[in-house]
Amino acid sequence: MTISPDFSVASTVVTAVLGAYLLLGEPWLGRRLYGSLARRRDTEPRALVGYFSFILVFWCVLAALAVAALLLSPGIAAADLGIAAPASPVSAAVIIVLMGAVSVVSGRKMRALAEGGRNVPGLASIQAMLPRTAQERRLAIAVAVTDGICAELVYRGLLIAFGVGVLGLNLYAAAALSVLVYAVAGIYQGRSGVIAFGLVGALFAGLYVASGSLLLPIAVHIALTVRDLTLPVPEPIGSLPTYEPTPKGS
Repeated sequence: MTISPDFSVASTVVTAVLGAYLLLGEPWLGRRLYGSLARRRDTEPRALVGYFSFILVFWCVLAALAVAALLLSPGIAAADLGIAAPASPVSAAVIIVLMGAVSVVSGRKMRALAEGGRNVPGLASIQAMLPRTAQERRLAIAVAVTDGICAELVYRGLLIAFGVGVLGLNLYAAAALSVLVYAVAGIYQGRSGVIAFGLVGALFAGLYVASGSLLLPIAVHIALTVRDLTLPVPEPIGSLPTYEPTPKGS
């Protein structure tokens, strides 16, 4: 994979502001939003609908800023942001099928554990986001798809291009930087959150660099997030932590 983005001044400013938000603002805002949801989830029937609706709109705004950065720079091609076909479509299709199968199998196992009242690692931290009605399930799937597309465009496509085109990093160093920003977004969950975000971010960045396309990380991101956001609610959420794990994710 080779990219050579040439950022204009306007595009550089837009991307720098967006990057600063991802590094500093995302954990703070996520903590407040999820804390509010957890407090209202059992007493306000439409609390999750409102939360998911906000997430949908907000991710679309972030993705629009990424597209604006592309349009503001004639020296940036769509392929510089990963908007291109995979270098090997057959290999990409195989990986997507395999990862889809892994998501289904692991999802069934996690569902069985939750329905049996057994502990599912990490489930308590997203408990307030788990749907209980048909409308909430539809919104959860919409959030998973939106998060997969928009987060990959922003974190992988735009940030890696910024690292190469503005910071002068090579592709792998820029990818590592994008993983770091993604990992720091989980710092409000403590050490385990940083590790989880870092590992998943490394997977997505690796798929992107290997294929030269955002298609692979988007597909895997969506599969994992749909799996997580459609798990059954294991127990009452009265004592939930007040932070938001970005869906895997957002």
